[in-house]
Amino acid sequence: MSFVDHLEALRWHIIRSVIAISVLAIGVYIYIDWIFDMIITAPISKDFITYTGLCNVSHRLNMGDALCISPVDVNMQTTAYSTQFVSSISIAVVIAFIIAFPYICWEFWRFIKPALSFKEIKNTRGAIFWVSFFFFCGAAFGYFLLAPFTFSFLANFTLGTKHIITTRPTLADYIDNLMNIILGTGVAFELPVVSFVLTKIGILTPTFLKTYRKYAYIVILIVAAIITPSPDWMSQTIVALPLIVLYEISIIISKRVYKKLA
Repeated sequence: MSFVDHLEALRWHIIRSVIAISVLAIGVYIYIDWIFDMIITAPISKDFITYTGLCNVSHRLNMGDALCISPVDVNMQTTAYSTQFVSSISIAVVIAFIIAFPYICWEFWRFIKPALSFKEIKNTRGAIFWVSFFFFCGAAFGYFLLAPFTFSFLANFTLGTKHIITTRPTLADYIDNLMNIILGTGVAFELPVVSFVLTKIGILTPTFLKTYRKYAYIVILIVAAIITPSPDWMSQTIVALPLIVLYEISIIISKRVYKKLA
């Protein structure tokens, strides 16, 4: 195939992915009110599973309220007529993208598959599953753990001692923060997959990962600071610790792949 033919093939893979997202987005939009009440605003609801679950664990471990997170008590507002409508579209598209993520990966896999040898295809079996698995794990981590910590900190943070400021966030600000947290952690959790691929093609080695571990930790802390909208150390630590664990898992994966290639 010529370069133009490759671009044409890629275009159709992208079109099919966009169609899948669009169809799912329409389905999500049909139930947008229920999704907004039960899913989108759940991390700022007092009865959210994270708030109640961590508090119950804290009490069972005789730690008092050490693990209890202060529930969020805010009323959101909009500053433009179109905000609620635009936000509903954004919610539908992002949720549709998350649901369609395995299919999108499969479409792009179909695009690069003809360029791979039989051995390379055999060695990458299950790649779509693992890419999707780590993405969903990261998204769940961001939704169930990082988001409640982030919004709790931001909503309960006070400036000054007179308490004359009332936190009244906009709907768009909340949606943007929530989506950035979910998608950001979903992408960040792909670290083991990236390690596997780069080791397979000979760019990465376990020795390299071990040698630059301390620098990687610094980068992870910076990434954690970027992913988390709040500046508090607790939220950033919650993100950094799993990424550090994933980095160590990446070293193990890279070591096993490197041994097979040797």
